[in-house]
Amino acid sequence: MSNVMKSVAIAGAVAAAMTAHATAADAASKEKCYGVSLAGANDCAAGPGTTCAGTSVTDYQGDAWTLVDAGTCAEIELPAMEDGTERTGSLEALDRDLPA
Repeated sequence: MSNVMKSVAIAGAVAAAMTAHATAADAASKEKCYGVSLAGANDCAAGPGTTCAGTSVTDYQGDAWTLVDAGTCAEIELPAMEDGTERTGSLEALDRDLPA
């Protein structure tokens, strides 16, 4: 193998390692936030009757989560519920806005 090919192979390996590290770091700076997804836009865990990502059927479904930047879940601005009660995101599943 030529020196150029070896250099290209090493550069590729280094780039792959850096990408994997960045992905792990990004995941570590995220957290699951329940009750903030629009219908069909959740990342996973959308409760009974759903399977995973994109399967929530209600806006702000309390048992569906989306990954958000760590520390921001409760700060996400959401519209109030029909009765005027304030909605907030949660680090745990909620019993609100569940499908009938």
